[in-house]
Amino acid sequence: MSEGWIQASERALEQIRRFLERKDMDRLEIVQSMRFILLSLHRSLLGWMNWVNNPDIMVAFSKEELAEMNRRLGEFVQEFIKYDIEVTKQGARKGSAALEARREAEERTGRGAGETFYI
Repeated sequence: MSEGWIQASERALEQIRRFLERKDMDRLEIVQSMRFILLSLHRSLLGWMNWVNNPDIMVAFSKEELAEMNRRLGEFVQEFIKYDIEVTKQGARKGSAALEARREAEERTGRGAGETFYI
């Protein structure tokens, strides 16, 4: 079980490396790369949760090993959440600007939000 997990994780790392080395990716390719990276993180998190929730596995680690895992995960997750907050703020500003531009366009054309027709 662990060997298969490790091999799949190594393949994911290789794919991520290839994505990050590519030059001149278009927007769709960048989004596809982000999607793969986040799905890889998700897979890893599910694995961690399976381990942490399994006392038969956790008992095999010493208190020092558990403390080191806790410290490293805590550092990693703090940085990830800080970045998440930063990008969320950017997205909120961009979303607000887009909504305002849409409202202004609707006012100029005399249409309300419910009257906009999309195909």
